[in-house]
Amino acid sequence: MNIKARLTLMFTMLVGSIMALFCLSIYFFYDQYREKQFYSFLNERGQTIAQLVEASNGISKADIQKIEKENKTILLNEEITIYDGSDSVIFISGKEKYVLNAPMLADARSGKEIHTKEHKREMIVIRHILQDHRKPWVIVVIADDYLGMNQLDRLRQILVIGWLLSLVLVGVAGWQFSNDAIKPVADIIDQVNNISAGNLHEKVKVGREKDELALLAETFNQMLTRLEIAFVAQKNFVSHASHELRTPLALIMSEAELSLMKERTPADYQDALQGIWAEAKEMNELVNRLLELARTDENAFKVSFSRIRVDEVLWQAKTTIQHKNPDNQVHIHYAKIPDDEEQLKRYADESLLRTAFVNLMDNACKYSANNTVNVFLEIKNNQIRIYFKDTGIGISPEELPYIFDTFYRSAKTISKPGYGIGLALTKRIINMQGATIDVESVAGTGTTFIVRFPPF
Repeated sequence: MNIKARLTLMFTMLVGSIMALFCLSIYFFYDQYREKQFYSFLNERGQTIAQLVEASNGISKADIQKIEKENKTILLNEEITIYDGSDSVIFISGKEKYVLNAPMLADARSGKEIHTKEHKREMIVIRHILQDHRKPWVIVVIADDYLGMNQLDRLRQILVIGWLLSLVLVGVAGWQFSNDAIKPVADIIDQVNNISAGNLHEKVKVGREKDELALLAETFNQMLTRLEIAFVAQKNFVSHASHELRTPLALIMSEAELSLMKERTPADYQDALQGIWAEAKEMNELVNRLLELARTDENAFKVSFSRIRVDEVLWQAKTTIQHKNPDNQVHIHYAKIPDDEEQLKRYADESLLRTAFVNLMDNACKYSANNTVNVFLEIKNNQIRIYFKDTGIGISPEELPYIFDTFYRSAKTISKPGYGIGLALTKRIINMQGATIDVESVAGTGTTFIVRFPPF
């Protein structure tokens, strides 16, 4: 069953149940009203007959019935029985007397009005106070409420027929209601079916602006935006990676082709192999960087977080840099060592964090004239701050917004070896550790990268 049919059925059942309850309530309360009115009328009939019997000593039943017929007040199947103070029957209007037991007689004389049914007919037992203050009489009145029951039956028919007709109308209205409710969903489905990898920029539109479907469409549009960004990033990644790998591969192929064109001396072969090895080394370095960059994609792998000392990771990064290139000089400065060593600890992935620090130190040494980087570690307001300062050519304000983009390289740094991956990789790693990285630079005076670790 689709949503439209289910909504229609639920709407019809809900409204139908409410209407059925309403009809039952009308029927019940009308029946209570009819019964109350009829018992009141029976009370009046009994008191009237008792007053006639009391006022007319020796009057016969036939005389009383004659008077009642002339007044047209006799009820259908009416039977009236009157007991005097000694519990003797003194008047019977029906064919036979109705016998009351002693408790009922006592209850009636005490003022209790007894309502009950006798063979589907209403019966009332009441007392009659005599004018001469003798012991009260007890009156039993039985009659058939033919008119009231006919009216009740007619009301029941009207309510049942009206409920069934209303149920049909509610079903039609529910179908229209479900159509109106589902239409935005159908529109969303049609729009989504038209979106593919080639037009992820298309967005889902909903006419209503403030309901849950609009929120659903907005959420879906946000997902499309993320997918579009991912597709563009993947496309750019493949494009840049292909471009970067094409150059060393072309050089390797050219070197090998030249070496195979004719017979050469062992020294020439060695030179060719040296060139091929150098290009393969560069290509291997590029592939490793690309793999590291791919590993830092969101949810691409599990990060092993633990409590580590940030200053120790800095010293490890310094050792790695100087082992890789002894000409590089890394100077780590502590402004103030805290008494509590716990202030130097953070939850982070030690291996990735070391990679980020190595990239920042290597980048600073590469662009400094004396291959030197000064690293300043300080703790302020329980926040760890690390400054990586170089004395290079600096970065122009126009280029600052792009330095963390993958494969971006400044026009001033084209002569330096590199792939434009290091800073992009570093930013991703730093953000994964819950830290932030900023850059301050003045052209001609150097650049400072600032890494901030928030408090625990």
